[in-house]
Amino acid sequence: MIKIKNYLHRHPLSVLLFFLPLAFLAEFSHWNPMLIFSFSALSLVPLAGYIGEATESIAEYTGPKIGGLLNATLGNAAELIITLVAIKAGLLELVKASITGSIIGNLLLVMGLSLFLGGAKNGIQAFDRRHSSNQSVLLTLAVIALVIPSIFGHVIGSTNAWGVEQLSLGVAGVMILLYAASLFFNFKSNTNIASHETAHSKKIINKKEINSAIAVLVAATLGVVFMSEFLVGQVEVIVSRFGFSEFFLGIILIPIIGNVAEHMVAVQVAIRNQMDLSVEIAVSSSLQIALFVAPILVFISLIMGNPLTLVFNNFELIALGATVIVSALVCLDGESNWLEGLALIGVYIILGIGFFLLPT
Repeated sequence: MIKIKNYLHRHPLSVLLFFLPLAFLAEFSHWNPMLIFSFSALSLVPLAGYIGEATESIAEYTGPKIGGLLNATLGNAAELIITLVAIKAGLLELVKASITGSIIGNLLLVMGLSLFLGGAKNGIQAFDRRHSSNQSVLLTLAVIALVIPSIFGHVIGSTNAWGVEQLSLGVAGVMILLYAASLFFNFKSNTNIASHETAHSKKIINKKEINSAIAVLVAATLGVVFMSEFLVGQVEVIVSRFGFSEFFLGIILIPIIGNVAEHMVAVQVAIRNQMDLSVEIAVSSSLQIALFVAPILVFISLIMGNPLTLVFNNFELIALGATVIVSALVCLDGESNWLEGLALIGVYIILGIGFFLLPT
C-alpha cells in the first residue's frame, strides 16, 4: 500500500529533505545568500522526485491514455515552477538559459550516462529505432522553431519590439499544436513507452493509495514553490558576489536541480538493459521542454507582465543544434554502446566549460 511515508523511504535522495527546514531558517533569518541558495537547491531535488512519483502513481490509476497526458503535463512541473518564479522576478535570460540547459542536459548528460553505464554493464544495447527516429524529427523541428524567431527577431526587433512578441506567440502556438499532435500520435499508435512502462514495478492502485499520491503531489508542489522563491531570490546576489554568470546558472545548474530524480531513473533502467524506456525518458523530456514548456511560458509570461520571447543568443542556438544532431546520429541505428555514451558526455562537458567561461 502506498502511504506518504513510503515516498520518503523509497527515494535515496530523501535525505536531502534535511535541507528543507534549513532553507526556511536561512531565508527568514537572512543568512548568507550562498547558504540560502544551496539549501533551497538541495531541497528541490527530492521534492521534484516526489512530484514525479506521485504523478506516476496517479497515472497508473487513471490508465495509460490519461496517465500519459498527466506525465506529459506534470513531468517537468518542478522546473516549470522555477521558471515561473524567475519570470515573476524578471530574470528572463535565466529562463531561456534553463530551457536550453534542460534540452541539452537530457540529450547529452542523461542519455550519455545511460548509454555509458548501460553499455559498460550489458554491452551493445538495442532500442526501438522507429520510435526514436520519430522523436528525433520532432526535436529537429523544435530546434528550427526556436531558431526562426531568434534569426528574424534580431531584424524585426530593431524597428518593432511588439513584432518580436507577436512572432514568439505565433511560433509558440504552432509548437503547442505539434506537441498535442505528437501526444495524439503516440496514444493512437501505442508507441509512447513511458506511459505504459515505468521505472517501478506495476502496482494495483486503490482509492486510498491515490489519495496519498495526491497529498504527496500537493505537498511537494507547495515545497517546490517556496524553494523556488528562495533560490531565484538569491540569483542576482550569487551572480554579483561569486562570479557565476546568470547564464551558467540557468543552463547548467537549474536544469540539473529540477530533473535529478528523472535523470536517475533513466540511468537505472539503462543499467537494467531497458534501453527503450531510458531513451524515451531522455528524449520525451526534451520534447516536452521544447514543444510544451517553452511555448506555454511565452503565453504565461505575457499574462504576468514580463513577456518572454523565443529569441535565443548564438551560443544557445549552437548548443541546441549540435545537441540535436549528435543525439539523432546516436539514435539512428537503434543500437548503443558505452563509447557513444561517453561521446555525448564529452560534448556536454565541452559546452559546460564554454558556458562557465562566458563573461557575466
